[in-house]
Amino acid sequence: RAVLRKASALEYKIQRRALRKEDFINYIQYEINLLELIKKRRARIGYSFKKDEIENSILHRVHSLFNRATGKWKEDVQLWLSHVAFCKQWNAKHQLSKVFSTMLAIHPNKPALWIMAAKWEMETRLSSESARHLFLRALRFHPECPKLYQEYFRMELMHAEKQRKEKKEFERAKMDLAEFNYSEEILNGEMARIIYRDAAEKIKGVEFHLAVLSIAKLFDFTQDLQKEILESLQTKYADDPLTWDYMARRELELGSLQSTEHTTKQMKVSEMTQREERCCAVFEEAVRAVPTEDMWKCCITFCLERYNRKTNSEELKQKRLERTLNVFNKAHESSLLPEALYKQWLQLLLESNLSEKAMEVAEAATKRFSLSVETWQMRLQVLIQLKSDDVTQCFEEAVKQVKSKGALPLWTLWVEWSEGTNSREDTEALYQRSLHATTPAESVTMKEKYLDWTYRNGGYKKVKRVFTSLCENRPFSLDFFRKMIQIEKEQESCKMLYLREYYERALREFGSTDSDLWLDYIKEELSHPQGKPENCGSIHWRAMKVLQGDLVEDFVSKYTLLQTGHL
Repeated sequence: RAVLRKASALEYKIQRRALRKEDFINYIQYEINLLELIKKRRARIGYSFKKDEIENSILHRVHSLFNRATGKWKEDVQLWLSHVAFCKQWNAKHQLSKVFSTMLAIHPNKPALWIMAAKWEMETRLSSESARHLFLRALRFHPECPKLYQEYFRMELMHAEKQRKEKKEFERAKMDLAEFNYSEEILNGEMARIIYRDAAEKIKGVEFHLAVLSIAKLFDFTQDLQKEILESLQTKYADDPLTWDYMARRELELGSLQSTEHTTKQMKVSEMTQREERCCAVFEEAVRAVPTEDMWKCCITFCLERYNRKTNSEELKQKRLERTLNVFNKAHESSLLPEALYKQWLQLLLESNLSEKAMEVAEAATKRFSLSVETWQMRLQVLIQLKSDDVTQCFEEAVKQVKSKGALPLWTLWVEWSEGTNSREDTEALYQRSLHATTPAESVTMKEKYLDWTYRNGGYKKVKRVFTSLCENRPFSLDFFRKMIQIEKEQESCKMLYLREYYERALREFGSTDSDLWLDYIKEELSHPQGKPENCGSIHWRAMKVLQGDLVEDFVSKYTLLQTGHL
């Protein structure tokens, strides 16, 4: 009876004149939950009869609901995918085939849906012919989609591999292969080769060739195909850093042809060293042939990856470190080291206790990228870490070189360093200087930090004076006022008079955009010993006049909760 009542209520909702998607989703979810419940009940009591009358009728109803919903809201892809997932869960192959057919007719512009349908045909229905047909249809709509070509290429190789395995099994069983009509071309991956050649004419870029090559390498019968792709890559994209990167890394895979049965630890280390040196030899040739930042970046990334790999051999680790530092140095001397990689170089130098070299590199980086805040910040962090005497001089040089806009990280770092190093007077002077040196928007952050530092080091009276002086120059942040309110509340003799002043200042700036500020003010008047509850009415009236848009409703609902004691 409960099930009937719930189902009827949900049914009535989808029979309305004005239909809502949420009603269909709720009805479908209820029926799916009911199916899961029946499944668990059957497993618990061991009852397996009347499935046609119970489950099948519910399944039919869910499919019908999905068909109505997707018919009404055709553009909602998530609704289609939910139907697909439901069909897969309950093994409704015939229904799923219809869903895919309709969905692709409505959404032919989404390659991912074509791939999903073809994958299902290939892997679940074991129909390579249907999958091929879908891919060909998809390519008519998306003739230059790399992902479609990649997956079509993969599908043909999977089909060839499947046929090769079948043929092998039949040969092992000594069956007559004449009736099966296996094509040697398909068995050798010729269909995949045709797809690759067709795609290579339409899709430009080394990334596609590398993606196809990585797929081909998954199959052990594609050596000739891999060779063709590699030759095409080297011919068409000889000047692309990614081509050289692939060719260099390939040397790692080309291990020695010696037997690995009786290799010692030292032999393994020696072999790995030789492989890495071959890789670096290719990279050296690459940076001579293609002297660009991207090429050096590929080379350095490879060296860093090898250095970061765990190894028990100290000799190998030391060689990797020397090689990496050498590559960094060569890139820097060529003036082709990207800005982002200087930070990694400095980290490596500091880890290796090469302090003097680190300071030289940091200085050289700021000379090359003199307008970059990040580079100056990096150099300053190195100097601070090494406790250099030139920190103040470097800060002065940095703020002189960098424009005021965006210099906030430098001032923040400077005052934080000064707090732990310089006297209070020097730090305060630095804070006051930073307020004038930064842009108005960035000075907001410095005001908050100045207020917090003053309270920690100068006490309550000092922070009040600083707050009053800072209030003379806009802009402010809400946290600036909230910090001062919090400081006042922490005092033993917390005065409501001062809290009112801070709240009123904050409301002048943020009263129209923050309903919580008004509520906090009202709460303060109600809870503070010196508060005046009779002021709450006028505060409420002011809030209703000042707040904008939906904030009024939000304020009213929270104020009601406050009156009832639930907030």
